Amino acid sequence: MSTCVFLNGRFFGEAQTSERSAIADARVWALDAGVQHAVGLFETMTGGVARQGVEGASAHGEEVETWVLHLDDHVDRLVDSARELGLSVDLRASALQEAVLETVRRSGLARARVRLTVTGGDLAMLAAARAGGPATPSDPTVLIVAQPATSYPRAMLDHGVGIALADARANPLNPHEGHKTLNYWWRLRELQVAARKSAAEALVLSVSNHVCGGCVSNIVIVKGDEVLTPIARGEEREVAGKAGVALPSPVLPGVTRGWALDKVDALGLRVVKRLLSVQDVLSADEVMLTNSSWGVLPVVKVEASDIGSGRPGPVALDLVNAWRELFPPDPDR
Repeated sequence: MSTCVFLNGRFFGEAQTSERSAIADARVWALDAGVQHAVGLFETMTGGVARQGVEGASAHGEEVETWVLHLDDHVDRLVDSARELGLSVDLRASALQEAVLETVRRSGLARARVRLTVTGGDLAMLAAARAGGPATPSDPTVLIVAQPATSYPRAMLDHGVGIALADARANPLNPHEGHKTLNYWWRLRELQVAARKSAAEALVLSVSNHVCGGCVSNIVIVKGDEVLTPIARGEEREVAGKAGVALPSPVLPGVTRGWALDKVDALGLRVVKRLLSVQDVLSADEVMLTNSSWGVLPVVKVEASDIGSGRPGPVALDLVNAWRELFPPDPDR
């Protein structure tokens, strides 16, 4: 079992025992638009190989089953963003899904962190447009890495975490906000600052001081019998209604967020998507952060303020357990 890398149709590292060797063999061109200008998109998923099925996608016809949780949703989101942002109109979701599954299969990992990255490829994209050619890269770089998954302490998920407030602000008038682009430096910087405060995440606000979510996660809160979450990109018109004014949202439509909202809706709780303030968060009964690595992470403190009782609430704990049930047993854990 080892890290496996797929790069533009070739696999690297499946026979390697060293993760560093696998990654070193896969080389991206120095003038790739992703390297030079952060032109690209990515998706992070959880997958692995197992002898039993899970909710997600799988490569059949073999003794072990290869799975990637919510693979269709992740790939569809990337393909849609690539089309909307002008990165590429030629990406085929089925081919990307097949490549992701094969990369995971070759890694042999029971539990893998899977990252799919698509960059702009040739940096000459502007020169081609000026010459009357396509205005978007015709040959994007496709990189997939399957490596051992991050192991989160059970106590972190069972007892909750504290988070900080980020200084940086998201801009709803930036058309790239709400997409999972390679422009992640500012988010990682905020996470570094939060870590110095012993916080697990940093809560990002918009320039209008409305809550967006964490640096690498979406936020869901519980107040009474309602489950509240910020409006995400693509949901503006749905929330505003036919006669309403739909302002753009800088919030990523998270895949795990969508799964969590479906779960609480099935429990009979009312799901409300609206603009949220910091006060909405501080006065909530429960707060949780969702992403495809940890699943559902209860938040019990924001800066110096306790959330609710200062312990994870019943909705958060139900979702934590429901997320765990999606995965087959991991013999290495």
